[in-house]
Amino acid sequence: MAGEAKEAEERGAVIGETGDHAEAGSSGDDAKASNIAEQLMGNPKVLEAIQNKLAGMVGEPSGYLDSLPESVKKRIKALKKLQFECTKIEAEFCEEIHKLECKFADKYRPIYHKRKEIIAGLYEPDEGECDWPSDEEDEEDVENEQKNGAKKLKTVDEPSEPTKGIQSFWATTFKNVELLNGMIQEHDEPVLDSLMNVQLELNSDPMGFTLLFEFDENEYFTDKVLTKTYTMQSSADENDPFGFEGPEIISCKGCSIHWKEGKNVTLMNMKKKQKNAKTGNIRIVTKEVQVDSFFNFFSPPEVPEDPSAEIDADVEALLQADFQIGHFIRERIVPHAVLYFTGDIDTDDEEDGEGDDDMDEDYEDYDEECDPDYDPSKDVQGGKDCKSQ
Repeated sequence: MAGEAKEAEERGAVIGETGDHAEAGSSGDDAKASNIAEQLMGNPKVLEAIQNKLAGMVGEPSGYLDSLPESVKKRIKALKKLQFECTKIEAEFCEEIHKLECKFADKYRPIYHKRKEIIAGLYEPDEGECDWPSDEEDEEDVENEQKNGAKKLKTVDEPSEPTKGIQSFWATTFKNVELLNGMIQEHDEPVLDSLMNVQLELNSDPMGFTLLFEFDENEYFTDKVLTKTYTMQSSADENDPFGFEGPEIISCKGCSIHWKEGKNVTLMNMKKKQKNAKTGNIRIVTKEVQVDSFFNFFSPPEVPEDPSAEIDADVEALLQADFQIGHFIRERIVPHAVLYFTGDIDTDDEEDGEGDDDMDEDYEDYDEECDPDYDPSKDVQGGKDCKSQ
């Protein structure tokens, strides 16, 4: 019996030792697999490949809905029908908001009229109306008050001839907006110098708005006002019941510009040589060609009246850009013109803000130890800038 007990004890020891080895081996394999996974996830190329694969899978059916009983599928359809009712209410809400904007437009009108008169030099604001400190005045006021206990503002000598209004106000405002700056050509600038006002009129039936560009007497065209009208819609489409994202511009209409002879900045005369194939005689012909100009804004592509009609891709792109510009002028420039004129609103920050956030995200949670291409000798030490060789 003593021999059998001893043999069993030795057998148990062997089994225990084998189990320990197996457990240690399993633990080692797990650690090795984890280390490989960390290295792969730290490799930008591998991450990019995984992201591309996952992006391609977005929207692909999982098969879960198909596996549901018919009774559950009917309940889901009922939920979608309810969702469409919500969409219709949202569209109605947007229409009411537009009506409210039309109502409040009357409150803005006298303010915008006074702005127009100040810019044109038809009204001179008194000292009380001019009592608004600039950033420079704020800093200097504090310094002067601390030193002298009195308010002394920095002054600039007035020109020998008195100025009238604010010259080139709207031209400068437009050029300070990146979205519009690219539209303005050198030959447009003297024409825009005569732009005295940009006015907004909201329309309720049909839903939309009109931009009115009011010009002073100038040598380029006879029109006093150029208009651009946008038609909008705020309704849920049964063919695309869940595509509603608020009111959208569906069409726009410009106006004819009555250019004075030889002053049309949207056209340019080009001279070309033509050779007669039979006689060999050469003649020079002059041809008018369309050129880039801000004033092409008043001649947008036509939108087909039939909503189901196909639109050329290039025309579609032009219309979308036009709608974006019209919406921006309505929502941002007309209400905040002076802030764009002074540069208090930085359009670069507005448009690049999201890109900066994306750039910041690219630098998060980076572990150089898991990057096989990482070379510590190329790091910049002590926060010093790299010097070009």
